[in-house]
Amino acid sequence: MSLLKTFSVAAAAAIMLVAPAVAEHHGAKKNAKADIVDTAVSAGSFTTLVAAVQAAGLEATLRSDGPFTVFAPTDEAFAKLPEGAVADLLKPENKDKLVSILTYHVLSGKVKSKDIAGKELSVETVQGSNVSIDARDGVKVDGANVVKADIYTSNGVIHVIDTVIMPGS
Repeated sequence: MSLLKTFSVAAAAAIMLVAPAVAEHHGAKKNAKADIVDTAVSAGSFTTLVAAVQAAGLEATLRSDGPFTVFAPTDEAFAKLPEGAVADLLKPENKDKLVSILTYHVLSGKVKSKDIAGKELSVETVQGSNVSIDARDGVKVDGANVVKADIYTSNGVIHVIDTVIMPGS
């Protein structure tokens, strides 16, 4: 190998080793991840959920350190609700009911799919009621299918579900 090629390979290797340290020193976080809210916003399929979280005053909580596990219904899941149900829930006078429904979708702590694989369990939600999780054949949460699991965020994990789950049902 010529001296020029050897120098070029060595220089490229040095840059690859030093660049991450320089970037971190200048404010870039190594392996930085967005929080639960920003992850949901950037996904583009949770606009109803994000609007509900904001209307319920839960945005700051879901941006906090957590960790949290969120069973996140998609916009399509919200569309399955009876006509007018979402608009009704977003009214200020229904904030307590909205908070109850949304916090029923949240667990304290980070629960990954590998932690529950092959199990059937009942777990307390942030709302206070228990949610049924059946991970023996796929994963169902109170009958809702988990359609995408383990979306890691800076403050927890999101599991996408195809149905809005309701406390007491």
